[in-house]
Amino acid sequence: MKRRFIREKEARKLLSEFRDVMNLSTSQVPTLKPPLELVEAREGEIFFVNGTPVLVRSGRRLFPTLNSQIILSRMPKAVVNSGAIPHICNGADVMAPGIVKFEGVFSKGSIVVIVDENHRKPLAIVAALYNLEMAKTLERGKIFKNLHYVGDKLWKIIKKV
Repeated sequence: MKRRFIREKEARKLLSEFRDVMNLSTSQVPTLKPPLELVEAREGEIFFVNGTPVLVRSGRRLFPTLNSQIILSRMPKAVVNSGAIPHICNGADVMAPGIVKFEGVFSKGSIVVIVDENHRKPLAIVAALYNLEMAKTLERGKIFKNLHYVGDKLWKIIKKV
């Protein structure tokens, strides 16, 4: 793993891309500003702001880490029951029967955070396979593709760094 600071111009471009992907304004995520550190790992690029891992680029996708509480608090959420937790934390995609409710609005391809219904802890960062209205009507099948979850390789790298 290599760790280095990225140039301010590169950092601004990355943060602008992230705000566009997440559909957030600059005022909604004021803590994301240069300088940014980059850790390059086989699983992806992890970006740190003030020593906190906040963003990941894995393949072509850019999404928040499960550690970026300020970002996660502003994201759309899907609340899951306790029976879904072990499956999600083993990397399974999120299925309709495990979802208790949705919070916020999302469209197909949007990044959504999965939280448990009892403690409201973030469990996974996922990509929506449907928009909110369609997801509400489904009673079975996959609703979200799992991108990053508690206990995955990215999680372990972040804990080490």
